[in-house]
Amino acid sequence: MKSISELMFWISNGLLVPVIIGLLFFFFKVLLQAGSFFSHYLHRARREKQVEAAMKEAASASALVSSLRDLPPTPCTAMLLDLYASRDNPARMARAISGYELRADSELGKTRLPARFGPILGLMGTLIPMGPALVGLSTGEITSMAYNMQIVFATTVLGLLTGAIAYVIIQVRQRWISSDLVNMDYLVDLLQQEQERS
Repeated sequence: MKSISELMFWISNGLLVPVIIGLLFFFFKVLLQAGSFFSHYLHRARREKQVEAAMKEAASASALVSSLRDLPPTPCTAMLLDLYASRDNPARMARAISGYELRADSELGKTRLPARFGPILGLMGTLIPMGPALVGLSTGEITSMAYNMQIVFATTVLGLLTGAIAYVIIQVRQRWISSDLVNMDYLVDLLQQEQERS
């Protein structure tokens, strides 16, 4: 039994370096995503009010599209204009909305990975050095124990910070996606009403 526990101890200690490298990778990845997200957030905050105002004022699909064409282009307005362009083909419109949902889910997937793996790797980075720290404590090697505890706290904080940043990005992007889908459904409903009238 002692040999098995020693083997497990050496395997877990051998995982410390890959865990720290993985944690740093996800941390820097989520920092890059946060920079891109912040830029997108500022751009979208200005445009979203304009799109919302156009949606409220529009009495018909053509009036809505005319208002959207006057606005600076955004991914949402481009999608709405593409949707309007394929108004004579309901199957193409449904496919465009489904395609948007797939692209949005794929984009969210890039942030879900750090949101999940950041805390997991942080926890692994916390638990792995605890063994050597306890050994250092039992043998009186305070320097070794202090070094390992430093790793414990650093990986915990980094893992939680990675997960927290990614979580905030995911929540806001999901709200954007829901808002875009509501706008698309509204345009489709306007087009259907116009078809029923004619």
